[in-house]
Amino acid sequence: MKRPELLAPGGSLTKLKTAIDYGADAVYIGGEAFSLRAAAENFSRADMEEGLKYAHDRGKKVYLTANIIPHNADVDEFEKFVDEIKDMGFDAVLIADLGLFDIMREKAPEIPIHISTQANNVNYRSAIAWHKMGAKRVVLGREMSFKEIAEFQKRIPQDLELEAFIHGAMCISYSGRCLLSSYMTGRDSNMGACAHPCRWNYKLVEETRPGEYMDVFENERGTFIFNSKDLCMIRHIPELIQSGIASFKIEGRVKTEYYVATVVGAYRREIDRYFENPEEYFFDEAEYEELCKVSHRAYSTGFYFGKPNADGQVYTSSSYIRNYDLIGIVEGYDAETGTARVTQRNRFFKGDTVEIMQPKKPCFTQKIDSITDENGQEIEVANHAEQRVFIRTQKPVSKGAMLRKLRAE
Repeated sequence: MKRPELLAPGGSLTKLKTAIDYGADAVYIGGEAFSLRAAAENFSRADMEEGLKYAHDRGKKVYLTANIIPHNADVDEFEKFVDEIKDMGFDAVLIADLGLFDIMREKAPEIPIHISTQANNVNYRSAIAWHKMGAKRVVLGREMSFKEIAEFQKRIPQDLELEAFIHGAMCISYSGRCLLSSYMTGRDSNMGACAHPCRWNYKLVEETRPGEYMDVFENERGTFIFNSKDLCMIRHIPELIQSGIASFKIEGRVKTEYYVATVVGAYRREIDRYFENPEEYFFDEAEYEELCKVSHRAYSTGFYFGKPNADGQVYTSSSYIRNYDLIGIVEGYDAETGTARVTQRNRFFKGDTVEIMQPKKPCFTQKIDSITDENGQEIEVANHAEQRVFIRTQKPVSKGAMLRKLRAE
């Protein structure tokens, strides 16, 4: 069995570094144009250069997403974009459109091309066609089951890689090709500006009774009939690995660095544990609990074990489940005093019980017995945004470690 790539979202330079520090083998990022996550911070040229160096210095890869569905006005701009990035050292570019694919092949034939999930690859013939034109990898549509993936593997060339989403938000439309947002708000999903109307509250109107809005009761807040659960496959690492998928992809370029660290860390640990002893591997339920500590909707296994039934949707609310808050990030550690320098992200108090997670080390829990400000004064609460404080930790911590605490009910 070949060890799969763990591919993480990089919505910003900080998130790229976080993903790599916490165990990602590769990161996908977007530039300031042509990426389907306009809401992400995205990367300037200087950020791209720094991110590429950070990744490559550590033996990791960076993929550039350029997977919009372009109109005529975008074509000339994309050619200029390719000229700007072709010599930067990207390990691949993700494309969804045949025209942009053609431009990439003409202007930067040395850069591998991965076919985005936006191209709706759900049958092996389309994958083979992309491969014949020069694609190295195809990102499968989220609508694929393990049974269908097995059929893919029998039919496609051995040197064509498959990539599949294993965690994150699901779209109600085929692999994200959604027209609702554009129709209802003028914000085009296929150009990266989705307004997420699938999460809204809806009522029913009968054709001959315009203006008569009938409730479709789910709860007192309304009905959320398009609102899909999030994908989570961490309990199924053996099936994923045995499927032969080359790259396990985590969704979430607009999510926080805390989300990236937590999700990447959990999957990294489980994948590594599996390869340590595949015959005796068993899932550590603590890792699922870890994934429940980030902002998420209820989890499901998507289409992997067949088409989702009624359990694949969330009917009660469009809100996220948020049980924990990130309260600080460690910027440095003094081994002599056992003191960590922390940048505050959410308010916390002396006496709080916190969990401290850090790259490639076990998480531990402790009580904060003191907080000192930058002037050396003892304080009771760190309540200023980005406030730098010092706390004693029961164990050594590394730069980039994150402090979180359970939300009060």
